[in-house]
Amino acid sequence: MTDKQQTIANPISVSGTGLHTGVTVTLTFKPAPENSGIRFQRIDLDGQPVIPANCDHVLDTNRGTTIGLNGASVATVEHVMAALKGMQIDNALIEIDNDETPIIDGSARYFSEALQKAGTVEQNAQREVFELDTVLTYSDPKNKVELIAVPAEEFKLTVMIDFETEVLSTQNASLESIQNFNEEISMCRTFVFLHELEYLLSNDRIKGGDLSNAIVFVNRAISQEELDRLAKLFNKPSVKVLDKGILNNIELHYENEPARHKLLDVVGDLSLTGFGLKAHIIAKRPGHGANVEFAKIIKQYKVDQEINNFEPPFDIIKTPLFDINDIKKLLPHRPPFLLIDKIMDMDDARVVGVKNVTMNETFFEGHFPDEPVMPGVLQIEAMAQTGGILILNSIEEPQNYLTYFLKIENVKFRNKVVPGDTIVFSLKLVSPIRRGLCHMKGIGYVANKPVIEAEMLAQISKKTNV
Repeated sequence: MTDKQQTIANPISVSGTGLHTGVTVTLTFKPAPENSGIRFQRIDLDGQPVIPANCDHVLDTNRGTTIGLNGASVATVEHVMAALKGMQIDNALIEIDNDETPIIDGSARYFSEALQKAGTVEQNAQREVFELDTVLTYSDPKNKVELIAVPAEEFKLTVMIDFETEVLSTQNASLESIQNFNEEISMCRTFVFLHELEYLLSNDRIKGGDLSNAIVFVNRAISQEELDRLAKLFNKPSVKVLDKGILNNIELHYENEPARHKLLDVVGDLSLTGFGLKAHIIAKRPGHGANVEFAKIIKQYKVDQEINNFEPPFDIIKTPLFDINDIKKLLPHRPPFLLIDKIMDMDDARVVGVKNVTMNETFFEGHFPDEPVMPGVLQIEAMAQTGGILILNSIEEPQNYLTYFLKIENVKFRNKVVPGDTIVFSLKLVSPIRRGLCHMKGIGYVANKPVIEAEMLAQISKKTNV
């Protein structure tokens, strides 16, 4: 298993019908730059909006996982995400021409096969893998759901389901290595009970459903008249109930195929953390809602650990890369709105800047003068100016350009900043700079203590008088 990031070698498309919408949809996997992650692009909408595949963007988990951003959404992404995880693909752009992925046979098989055919390419950047160092849990006692993550040498899963019925009671499934996903899990199909199928059909909830994309369990007596009606509804010559309590629409790949499919869903939903994971996931009666909530727990724990374990990767008293005079050549700001004093460290994807906070700052005259605290909005501005240095330093003739905010989100103020403090801002690119857009995540520290964190989207714009 490579430690480097991977993308696909060649574009490849998969077409089919959306389970819930019943419309024909084509999605196309395309190669993507390192550190860009998995993103869906709605090419059927104005502006062709892009939605990062991230648990923070999950809109709904009712009978599938839906992600969305700024009014655009894509439903039933879990099988696609599981296939990408199974192929260990870190970066891909998925163009899709409708609002739901194709269901095909209710598994991840056809996505996995397409990705295998497309091939993979190793990239230069290191794969981001979080090694869990404690036990994390999620539980929903009402629905008897429990998920546990235990430290392990690699990502592996154990899943138990129990629907407390005669035809489908307790089943277990496990995956010892993600490298075995394609062979052991990818072809395992979704399943439904007949009474659920009838409800969904009567309420027009599965316009694209047929008897080829789900295992149908029958947990009650059913008349021949009902079987004939189902056969007619799904355009089948006949339908009957097998001894195992399932319709004869498909043959099981494994006796525990339902449990294996639930494991497939866990793989897809947990991949929405956006990073690799070294942990053993143990899931009891999992579902999309619980999976996504657990992904958020794991992601937040990673963020907290990164903050708590911060060690300055620079010498604060060394000669800076940019002093105040260098900064003034790049940034148009001037006192009192020039809020960065020096740049200590920088590469293509990261920048570290310093702000010395003194009692002479003009804002202290009116902002709690008897107990001065640096305003949070000015901390954000100082962080943005640090990021602006990174952006402008990446282009030719930076003096002819300005940077403007497009979005600020996930801002957290963790501790006060007071006169005498030195704030160290450490920012890194969330994705490569493209078409003048720069997405950064930053943390500001006083000593080793975090005081602010935020994500920012900025745009480079040429000065109008140039």
